[in-house]
Formats: sequence, structure tokens, C-alpha cells
Amino acid sequence: MTADLALLGWSAWLALLSVVLLALPAVAAAWWLAQPGARAPRVLVEALCTLPLVLPPTAVGLLLLELLAEGSPLGAALSGMGWELVFTPAGVVLAGAVMGLPLLLRSTRTAFEQVDGRYVAVARTLGRTRAGAFWAVELPLAARGIAAGALLAFCRALGEFGATILVAGNIPGRTQTVPLAIFQRAQAGEDASALRLVGLATAAAFAVVLLHEWLAGRGVGRARG
Repeated sequence: MTADLALLGWSAWLALLSVVLLALPAVAAAWWLAQPGARAPRVLVEALCTLPLVLPPTAVGLLLLELLAEGSPLGAALSGMGWELVFTPAGVVLAGAVMGLPLLLRSTRTAFEQVDGRYVAVARTLGRTRAGAFWAVELPLAARGIAAGALLAFCRALGEFGATILVAGNIPGRTQTVPLAIFQRAQAGEDASALRLVGLATAAAFAVVLLHEWLAGRGVGRARG
């Protein structure tokens, strides 16, 4: 049990790093998507960012693997700087970030769209710059929606399997996460051990989903009030 809890903690840590990695670009993109203006480029960007949600995870993993392979321009550039992503914990983090991006992006965009533009206008009339109005008004009002999306992205990264196994492999003690360990144990016929991990993962995911529902519910309540 101790080893299983340690594995769950390791997987949760990597999932948290995935959310941290995607937080800034996801929030920036969501804010831009929520702004009024020409919809055509925004629809295209949102469609591209949503692809990991609808593509098979193994397809996303294969694309990432080809993009980061040593023979690719990006892979060669990263290798030249001493950065190794493929078959490393960093690869787990990257796979989780890519797969969690659509969930955080869509939730955050909705949160920004629900911010009353009159509050931003008042802030501007009081001397706030556009950036100042964002930090003082828009971001605090959208914070619950962003947090709710971050929790969903965390759960997605924590449960990611297809993209992770292609980009990072399944190396015990290095890149193995809870979903990969469940798969390995089930393949080896260790059903009781696999089910124990399933129970731990279910309990952790259930707790995060309850927190998400609480945040989402409070957000709706405030909007109605």
C-alpha cells in the first residue's frame, strides 16, 4: 500500500506540473478567445486547441513523439540545449499538459465571457490600463472558473495513458504513473494489485471532482446573485 500511495503521489505531482505548464498559455488564449471581434481566427485557434480532446490519445502521443524525436528540428534543438523530453518525467508532464489544455481553455474562456464588461469599463474610466483592468477586475472575477478548469485538467493529466506511454514510456520509478501501472499489473495477471490502484485513483479523482463541483456551484450562485 505504501508503494501505491507513493506512486499516486508521484503521478499527482506530475499532473500538477502539467497544469502549471499549461496555465499561462491557456489563460492567455482563453482571454483572447473571449474578446469581441472577428470570430474566424478565434474559431480556428479554439478548434486547434480542442483537438487533443477529440483525437485518440495515442494519436496525440505519436504526434508529440515525432515532434520531439532527435531527428526532428525541435528535438535536435532541445537536445542541443540539454533538454530531454522523450522517455523522461518531463515527457509525462508535457503529455498531460497537452491533453488537459482543452478542458482548462474552455472553462476559462467561459469564465471570462461571463465577466460583466461594465466592470472593466468602470476600471478603465478610473484610470486603469487594459492590463491593469485585467489584473484588478477580469482575473479575480474569472478565478473560480479558472480554478474549476484547472481541476479538470489535473484529473485529465492524472488519468492520461495513451499519449504518456508513447512520449514517456512506462519506466517504473521514472515515468510510470498510476494508469500505466494499472495496465502493467493487469497484463501480468495481478488483478488484486491493479484493483487496489484503481481504488486509490478513484478516491483521488472523486475528491477532485467534488471540489470542482463546489467551485462551479459557487460560481453559478454568485452569478445569479
